[in-house]
Amino acid sequence: MKNLRENLVFSFILIFALGLISRLFFLQIFKGNYYRALSFGIHNTFAENVERRGEIFFSGGEPLALNREYFFVFAIPKKIREKEETAKILSEILNLSKEEILEKIGEDKNFSLIKEKLSEEEIEKIKKLNLPGIYVESKIGRYYPQKNLASNIVGFVDAEGNGRYGLEEYYDEILRKGENLILTIDYRVQYQAEKLLEKAKENLDIEGGQIIVAEPDSGKIIAFANFPNFDPNSYKEFAKNLEIFKNPGTQNLFEPGSVFKPITMAAALEEGKITPKTTYRDPGEIRIDGWVIRNYDNRVYPGEITMTEVLEKSINTGAVFAKNQIENSTFLNYIQNFGFFEKTGIDLPEVFSENKELKSKREVNLATASFGQGIAVTPIQLVRAYCAIANGGKLVNPYLVENFHKGNSRKILSQKTTSQLTSMLVSVVENGFAKRAKIPGYFIAGKTGTALQPKVGEKGYSEKTWQTFVGYFPAYNPKIIILVKLDNPKTKTAEYSAVPIFHDLADYIIRVYQIPPDYE
Repeated sequence: MKNLRENLVFSFILIFALGLISRLFFLQIFKGNYYRALSFGIHNTFAENVERRGEIFFSGGEPLALNREYFFVFAIPKKIREKEETAKILSEILNLSKEEILEKIGEDKNFSLIKEKLSEEEIEKIKKLNLPGIYVESKIGRYYPQKNLASNIVGFVDAEGNGRYGLEEYYDEILRKGENLILTIDYRVQYQAEKLLEKAKENLDIEGGQIIVAEPDSGKIIAFANFPNFDPNSYKEFAKNLEIFKNPGTQNLFEPGSVFKPITMAAALEEGKITPKTTYRDPGEIRIDGWVIRNYDNRVYPGEITMTEVLEKSINTGAVFAKNQIENSTFLNYIQNFGFFEKTGIDLPEVFSENKELKSKREVNLATASFGQGIAVTPIQLVRAYCAIANGGKLVNPYLVENFHKGNSRKILSQKTTSQLTSMLVSVVENGFAKRAKIPGYFIAGKTGTALQPKVGEKGYSEKTWQTFVGYFPAYNPKIIILVKLDNPKTKTAEYSAVPIFHDLADYIIRVYQIPPDYE
């Protein structure tokens, strides 16, 4: 028995020793150069991850952010014998200039990174040459297989391993723990939305644009497309303009224009001060404290105009009339209840405006806000507000990640008000400026908006516009809501820019999701 115990102990020690020797052999032979570099003080840049970062997937399982082994070439300049000749040889292999490589290896530094993300051909050639002081090693890094697709949603991981922008930043702590994210984003719809924005650049020469697709009852985001975008695999190439990394749908403010008129109508309807058939006479212009408010293109609409027609024809003086039927403080309360003075709670970095000038209760500011000028919102705030109109009055929190979502909502409108307002918005598509949104067999509710952009660095407005359309369908049992916002397209109004894009995307979604029609 004693011999057996001694043999077991000896065997255990022998196995442990062999394992330790094997590990040391691996570190010395296979990873020797890597740890030699670490010894020269590059621990932060290339230290291996203790735990792999969690990965990110679309709702259908398609990968958006993965971990991948990358190879890089670095130098220990003190060990290089012929720097001129070494730079010449490497320049031919790495497609870098000789001068650029000489600058990297010229000084007697302890370590110099020459190039990351080597191709297999580059790796093979460098290893064969066995140049003194030049080493090839690997590390685990982030890989984005979809490249530009959904880049403003995902963000990127920087050289230090920190999540920057988008989901990589918002969920950085969770991803560091190795937990995966399963998104609500449908790859098919996201791809289609981004293609439509690229087409808008070609046809309308837009400066930028966003398309957001959501489920109105839950706030689930199905697509969140932005133009322009970037490739997170090579984010450094885009770093001259940091704005491109932001998600304008959550981080850029804009004046919504007439898409805000339904918010004004909702307040007056809920207070019982108007109905869809309430009428007024268009004065053509309204003067407030020396300011003159007019309709688009200085149009004047004769006769008795109903509140439904105000939305159909997008009449500014009609929106002011509806606002004037309630107290200014009540109007502000409704704007607040719709969530325009707070973050939406979406799981992305976001901003909001307190709209302090509007809260000052100056009459002219409240009047222009009634038709969406002089109030600053984000596209995602607008989507959230329209979700409440579409879903029967619940203000929901939009979200992108399925496996970490906690549902939250509050009631802000009655079913009666939202039903009335939906019928008014259906009339906008059937009879108003949004006819191009119509799809046979479906009732679609929506509103256009064309707003002037403020001048940069001075008071007043420029000739540039934001052109927006928000719509939902099927109108009386909504499954989908879509916002299309275009920055300065080369058309006069959203009727000719954002509305046709909405139509094309809505038609695609109806076919892909097989949404049954309202009527034959």
